[in-house]
Amino acid sequence: MTRFASAPIRQPLLSSRPPQHPPPNTISAMAPRGLSAEEKRVKLLEIFHETKDFFQLKELEKLGPKMKGIVSQSVKEVLQSLVDDGLVQMDKIGSSNFFWSFPSQRGAMMQARLKTVKDTQASHRSQLDELRAAVATEKASRPESDERARMLDQLASLKKEGAQLETELATYGACDPAKVEEKRRAVVLAKEAAVRWTDNYLMLLSHFTRQNSVEAKDIRGYLGVDEEYEDIEG
Repeated sequence: MTRFASAPIRQPLLSSRPPQHPPPNTISAMAPRGLSAEEKRVKLLEIFHETKDFFQLKELEKLGPKMKGIVSQSVKEVLQSLVDDGLVQMDKIGSSNFFWSFPSQRGAMMQARLKTVKDTQASHRSQLDELRAAVATEKASRPESDERARMLDQLASLKKEGAQLETELATYGACDPAKVEEKRRAVVLAKEAAVRWTDNYLMLLSHFTRQNSVEAKDIRGYLGVDEEYEDIEG
């Protein structure tokens, strides 16, 4: 009997290709999304309302990540925004600041705001009614007539003429009596200042000539000051 040799069992070849990884978009889609600023405010406020307790900042920075997933570094900023909006109360006891907020507090605050808005609205309506009554009174005291229409036309004409005269007067600005008077006063002040400094010069010149035994004309010649310097009346 003929024997056949059994065929050897072929082992599977190891693949030389690198392992497959999920595409980057899949990884980014699987990453948890961070909380928005408003979500952080809501969740931090929930800590107060759920616990009905008061906390210090350091305590909230520890509870925020544990209870609500708020990054501890952002707790201070979120807490300050809630305090600014009146949703969280703060009080300093000794050297520490304590924060608290109760569920009923927000409702009371909204009621107070609503009352303020309603009061403002009522005040504006009252002012509007007063203005309407004043307009009606003025209209009643000024009935439409031909004489009134003529006077209004005359008033408009006079206003137009006045505007034209103002424009014409502006073109003669140098001759404006007010500007002329202003320049005259400036000249008087300048002359007074010149006389004062001339007197100062003469006093200083006299003192210098006495102290140094020199002639005044020599000093004037050295400084380039002529004899007419002292005469400013011309």
